[in-house]
Formats: sequence, C-alpha cells, structure tokens
Amino acid sequence: MVWDAWGSPSGHKPLPEQIRGLLTQVFGVSGEPATRRDEGDVPLRASALSPEQQAGLGAVVGTDNVSLDHRDRLRHAGGKSTPDLLRRRDTAPQDAPDAVVFPADHDEVTALLEYCSGSGIAVVPFGGGTSVVGGLDPARGIFGAVIALDLRRLDTITEVDPISGTATLGAGLTGPRAEELLAEHGLSLGHYPQSFEYATIGGFAATRSSGQASAGYGRFDDMIQRLRIATPAGDLDLGRAPASAAGPDLRELFSGSEGTLGIITGVTLRVHPVPETTAYQAWSFPDFATGANALRTVIQAGAAPTVMRLSDEAETGLNLARAGDIGGAPVGGCLAVTTFEGTAAHVAARSAEATDLLTAAGGTALGESPAREWEHGRFAAPYLRDALLDAGILCETLETATVWSNLANLKAKVTAALTDSLTAQGTPALVMCHISHTYPTGASLYFTIVAKQADDPIAQWAAAKHAVGDAIVAASGTITHHHAVGADHRPWMTAEIGDLGVQVLRAVKNAVDPAGIMNPGKLIP
Repeated sequence: MVWDAWGSPSGHKPLPEQIRGLLTQVFGVSGEPATRRDEGDVPLRASALSPEQQAGLGAVVGTDNVSLDHRDRLRHAGGKSTPDLLRRRDTAPQDAPDAVVFPADHDEVTALLEYCSGSGIAVVPFGGGTSVVGGLDPARGIFGAVIALDLRRLDTITEVDPISGTATLGAGLTGPRAEELLAEHGLSLGHYPQSFEYATIGGFAATRSSGQASAGYGRFDDMIQRLRIATPAGDLDLGRAPASAAGPDLRELFSGSEGTLGIITGVTLRVHPVPETTAYQAWSFPDFATGANALRTVIQAGAAPTVMRLSDEAETGLNLARAGDIGGAPVGGCLAVTTFEGTAAHVAARSAEATDLLTAAGGTALGESPAREWEHGRFAAPYLRDALLDAGILCETLETATVWSNLANLKAKVTAALTDSLTAQGTPALVMCHISHTYPTGASLYFTIVAKQADDPIAQWAAAKHAVGDAIVAASGTITHHHAVGADHRPWMTAEIGDLGVQVLRAVKNAVDPAGIMNPGKLIP
C-alpha cells in the first residue's frame, strides 16, 4: 500500500464534483485536495538498534532480510486509521520501527522472538498493515528498540484436506492470494472484510476478523481449526479435532491476541467448495427500525443469506452503501443488501425463504442492481475516506455490537455522543450507520463519521473517540466487534472484561512472554 493512505495509487481518484459541492455547502470547504509529500521527504527518527543487535537479527534470518531502509521503515510505521494517516501528514520526524525483519518460516520466527526477548527488543508483528485501531504502532514500551516482524514470506498453503474440508495456510498470505491458491483445489474461504485486498491470514486470526459474508460463512474465528504459534517462551500447536472437551480451548487465547502473546505463523481453516452460483437482491425499508426487525426475523429463522446488511437513512441518502456509486440515483428509506451463494438449488431455496420473510416484515424488493453495485464498490470506501482527508474533512469509522433488544438504544447513544462531541468542538458532524453483521441474538453497528477538520484534527478525533467509547460502555455495547482493540480501544478494555479478566490476560502474557517484548501497549491494560 502507499505510505500515507489506503491501498494502491490506482485506487485514488479526485472527489466527484457533486461531493465537492456538498462539502462546500455543508462544511464550508472547497474540496480541493492538499499537496501530498513524497515518502523520501519524510523524516524518521534514527534507528536505535546497535550494530551488535543488527548482526544478531541477521544471524537468525540472514542480513538481506534485516532492513533499515527508509522506505521499509516508513511503510511499517503504523496502520491505516484516520489518526495514523493524519500523523503521516505531520512534518515532524516520524516514529518508525528501528528495523524491519523478514523471517522465512516458523522456526525463524521462534528464533527471532528468543533473540529479541534476550536482547531487550520489542516486536510488532506485521501482516498487511491494515489495522485501524493502533495495533501496529511501533511502541518500544520499556525497551530501547523495536522491530516490525513482517510475515510476508510465510505465504504458502502447506496442506489441503478436501475430505475434511480444511486447508492450512501461512500467516503471510493475503486474502486474494489465499483465494487464488484455494481455487486451484476448487475451494474458497469466503472471508471478505473491507481490508481483504491487503490483510493477511495471520492478521485475520490475530484480530478476530469478521468478513462481509459472515452471515453465510461465519467470523474468521469460527473457521479456525488449528493454530501454530511462536512465542518467546516456546511453540504452541493448538487444535487436534473439530471439537474437544480437553479443558478450555486455548485457541481462543490466541485468536484475537493481536500479537501480544506470540505470533501466529500458520492457520488450519474450514473451507468450502467455490460457490456454483450467486444471487443478488436489494431491499428498501421505510425506516431503520423496520429494517433491523426484518434482519432479525431472517437470522432467527435460520434463513440468513451469505451477505445481509442494512444502511440507515443517512447512509442510504448519500449512497455510501454503494461506495462505487456516490451521488447516483437515490434509494428511499433504508437500503438493505443481500446475496446468496452456493449450489443453484440451495440458493433458490434460501433466497425464496428470505424473500418471503423480508417482504412480510415490511421490505420492498429493489432487484439485483443496488446489491451488485454494493459488491462492485465494497472495497472502495477507504479510498473515499482518504480523498476527504485530503480535502480538509475528518472521516473515520468505528463499530460495536449488542443484543437485538438494545440495538436502537446503542445506536442512539453512539450517534448522540459523536454528534455532541464534534459539534462542541465547533464543527457540524454527519453520523451514518449500517448493520454489518447479524447473529440470532444481536447485531453489529458500523458508524461512519464526517466533519470539518479542526486545527488539530488528531485531538479533535481523540475527544470524540473518548466520548463515544464511554457511551458504548454505558450503553452495554462491546468496544469493538471486528476491528480489534489495539492501542485505541485499550482504555476501555477493563470495562469490557473486568479487573479479574485483565489479571487473567496478564498472567497468560507473563507465561508466554515473560520479558514483555510482544507488541507493547496493545490490548492488555
């Protein structure tokens, strides 16, 4: 990805004239993009690694696989949240890892962690670089130096078991490459988060990722059968069978551990045959409450499509549900998108059942077109975010989840907290929301926030984030549904799991990472 924005250069386009006019009307900005710097002009703090430490790392992975190159360090200097990208625009020297190290396999990862633990070097695991919660900040903690441990060379499929429906994938495989390799066996994982094009298998596991097709295939942690993990204290190979009563499931400790306990190097996953066909259907509901009730009816009846999403009135009105068609023909009310994958018979039966349920619950079928448009543009929203940042507009997202009976309350409290905080700082704010993932007992809410940037937009968003984090906790939501904790959500982790829960996590960390080198400042308070 480019160093100061999301994705590849080809994905970055000027804001449409209609959007620029809207920005002028609502926020009083011209919409003209700011000048971007060349990455070679960005100052970095000098590497703190001693020659002896550089040689020690090189002895493990080979000197060619230890980089102090300016470009490598800059591109591993953090993730892709709005604060991350705003910091990239700062003219002051940037924090960056002191080196980027590229191990070839599990054994080299284990040896690196052993060396770093004994040498006082912090380690930040790095997959696709897509974290939006500060999960990749090159924090040194109590240590004098920090490295980014890049897993891109762990990029193969080591085993496919078509009888059991499983495949073992290297942690450094990106989503697209994993699908390519699985397709050679007629298989698919079907995990498509918005970060799909760049994020990696190891990152999906370490953050408990949830993809856009989770209604059909489940979250990533639902797919995990086995994990291979390197820790400073040794190796773990967890998961002998599809289910077990052999004590607590230790896979759950490392799925979602965000590199604080060790590094996931290989994942055995449940896979399925490449779908024979896909059907698309979009729906309109008169209001968000009616649409949410309809989605609940479908998921509780066991008739869930592969994809099922609902945008609120604000998001529908701006066509942000169809990021590839901003400013296109409007859809009234609230837009819902459904897709169905599988065999022709399965798709026909499931779509017919869901159609009956959604119609009875107040939905109006809109045909295939809006759903296909959503799919076509589903990975484009971060590019729009970057264009807005360049135009002087603060644009950020956050997500949470709760039970169905609390959904409306949580949505109202989050919207009010964001609106009140940003308005109090002197700028009007637009807060939009959609239901991104559904469960029999509840759903997730995904918010997009747009406001004029203040003189210090990082402080502006920090104040709003603090207000909304407190609001989520008070309204009994989770502080994160699928973006992980990182550094950004860490202040609310104790409220999420309690003081004793924090002690449990600290005890586990002390067992597998006694020196505390693994991803300091993330997840564990």
